[in-house]
Parts: sequence; C-alpha cells; structure tokens
Amino acid sequence: MSTTTRIAGLIAGRVHYAWVVTGLMFVVILSIVGVRAAPAVLMVPLETAFGWSRDTVSAAISLNILLFGLIGPFAAALIQTIGLKRTILLSLSILCVTMLLASVISSPWQLFATWGLMVGVGCGAGTVGLATAIANRWFVERRGLAVGLLTASNASGQLVFLPLLATVVEHGGWRGVSLLLAAVMAALIPLVMIALPESPRAVGLGPYGAPLEQTPGARAGNPVLVAFGGLARGIRSLDFWLLFSSFAVCGFSTNGLVGTHLIAYCVDHGIPEVSAAGILAAIGVFDLIGTTLSGWLTDRFNSRVLLFWYYGLRGLSLIALPFTNFDVVSLSVFAVFYGLDWIATVPPTVRIANEAFGDKNGPLVFGWVVAGHQLGAACAAFFAGFMRSAEGNYLEAFMIAGATGIVAAMLSLMITRRPTQPVLAAA
Repeated sequence: MSTTTRIAGLIAGRVHYAWVVTGLMFVVILSIVGVRAAPAVLMVPLETAFGWSRDTVSAAISLNILLFGLIGPFAAALIQTIGLKRTILLSLSILCVTMLLASVISSPWQLFATWGLMVGVGCGAGTVGLATAIANRWFVERRGLAVGLLTASNASGQLVFLPLLATVVEHGGWRGVSLLLAAVMAALIPLVMIALPESPRAVGLGPYGAPLEQTPGARAGNPVLVAFGGLARGIRSLDFWLLFSSFAVCGFSTNGLVGTHLIAYCVDHGIPEVSAAGILAAIGVFDLIGTTLSGWLTDRFNSRVLLFWYYGLRGLSLIALPFTNFDVVSLSVFAVFYGLDWIATVPPTVRIANEAFGDKNGPLVFGWVVAGHQLGAACAAFFAGFMRSAEGNYLEAFMIAGATGIVAAMLSLMITRRPTQPVLAAA
C-alpha cells in the first residue's frame, strides 16, 4: 500500500481526498506562479545593477509570459499521457535548476535564457490548465468552486510572493530571490511525490460526488498530437475564437500589464518598491476572495453574463487608475475593486469550455484558450515597457488596456448560450 493510499485511508469518512489534492495543488500552483511573477520585483534592481533598459527587461518577461501560455496545451496533453504527478514533478525540477542558474546571470542573453525561456517553459508545464484538469478529474459536484480556488492560487501566487521577494531584494540583493525560489521548488518535490495520487481511482475513490466507476481513464498517445488534436477541435467553433479573444484581453489587462508594470508605475510616482509590492499583494488577497466567489457564482448563474460584468468593470478600473492621485486611498480602492476582478474570468470560461467541448476535451481546448491569455499578456508586458521608454509614462498603456476590457465584455455576450445544467448539492 502506497503512502498516499494510507493518507487517504486515515481521513476516509471525514473529508474526501479531493479536497486534500485541491489544498496541495493550491500551494504548488501558488509557488510556481510566484516564480513566473518574480521579475516584476527584479525589473528596477536589474536596471540598477547592470544598466539594462526597461524595455530589455520587459522583453525577457514578455518571452516568459508567452511561453507560459504556449506550453499550456502541451502540458495538458502531458497530463493525459505521462500523468499528472510526473508533469508537475517535471515542472518543479525545471524551475529549481533554473532558479539556481538565474542567481548567477550577468548578461542579457542569460536573462532571456533563465527568466525568459526556462521559467516560461517550467511554469507553463506546471500550472496552465492544471486547475481544469484537477477539477474535471477529482470533482463532479462543486467543480466550479474547485476551479475558483485553484485559479485563485494561480493569480494570487503572482502577487502574494512579491512583498517577500521585494524585502529579499532590499536586504539581500536580487540574487537572493532566485536562491529562495530554488529552495521553495526543492521543498515541494517530495511533498508532491508523497501526497499527490495520479487520480481518485489510485486511492480507491471516485471523484467528489460520483462513484468509483466514473473516474476517467488515462489517454494513450503522443502528447504533441493530442494537444494539436484539441486545437483542431477548437478552431472549428466560433465560441473558441470568442473565448480565445476575450481571454487574450484578460491576459493583456492583468499579469501582462498590472502584474508586470504596476510596481514600476508606482516607483515612477515616488512609492517605494516594497510598498508597491504590497499593493500587488493586496490585489492578490482580494483576488483569492473574488475568484473563489466567482467559482461559486459559476455553479449557479449564466457564465456569459458573469464574463460581461467582469471584463466591463475591469476595463473601467484601468481607465480610471492613471487619473487618481496615486495616494494610499486611491491605490487601496483600486486594489480592492480590481483585485476582486483580477482573474475571476477563469471559472466561467472553464465552464463554457467544458460545456462546448466536453469534460475530457475541455482542458485541452482551454489550454489553447489560455495560450491566447498569455499571448495578450506578453503583448502588454512588452508594449507597456516600450511606451514607458518612448513616452516616459504608462498612461496610454492603461487606457488601451481598459478599452480592450470593454470590447471583451461585448464579445462575451456573443458566446452561444447553452441550457443551464442542474446544480448538484454535496451531501
């Protein structure tokens, strides 16, 4: 009997092991995405240490974000072929090695190789589409809530780590960030090996709310062909393109713009870097609340309408930010309002993908939708850095991002409306 099976046996009758998996993956995803977001606190220190321009560092971050998205569909296929646990362990191992190498960089090509290429690949292999795969594999009831929790960890991980990392930079220099993150990745590897089963069936269970017989089996085949098979199914549907386009706006208006440049934007207004990182952390805390609530709402209401409100309100908040005083009150209000909406779009988007393409193919198709998210984010990371270098401010970047949010709200209402599925209540 494996250690995982023993753990499941000890808690049997008190809590379903699906919630243990959800808690474990919450921590794993939060930590992995924290690595992806770390360059946000390194932008100014690297400029100071090496004299690199803002657009050079932004370009490396843009590559990181782009690969984070492009790897996603293939990571979803890897989960279906080599398995969930092996895919996550591969991601953690890549990132652990990468962080050690990133601690000794001294030239732009090394910046691009570590914080750009390798971080993008490692994070994409471990997080993109993972919330969907976990929710579909471990839950029948409360699936929207599970997606909301795991998605919140994805977004919050980019933000909650930042004050800690900014403090490390302030007291120990920028190299300490890489060493700390390497240690975190190394600590997670044995935890995943011990506590994460491949599927509910591996510990003698069915998904939460379903009997053992409903546990989906693994899919054999080449992961590259499986991934492109998901794309082939998606591109024939107008709903795919509407989801892809609106989710590209989601990336453009969240981690691409705010997640990458808000700290530097605050520094431009005389706000210390640690304080600016604290603002992003506050956004992450409220995102945890907002995205979890969004999962609850997605189990009960029309996903198209939810997306309309999420994108529309986000767009208005981004348009308003440059015209505030950038003082404690205005930034606090922005952190609360924008944070609740940071990535609340994911649970309804996942539900639409599952309804349109089925529980088995939904994660693959959603992986390609997330590629659109990261394509938009990569464009924002580079574009905002370019505009800051060219114009000396971020005004145009935030105005354009706000306008795209309003466009995405309109696109969301064009997605095909499907019959409402009955909501299952947990026993």
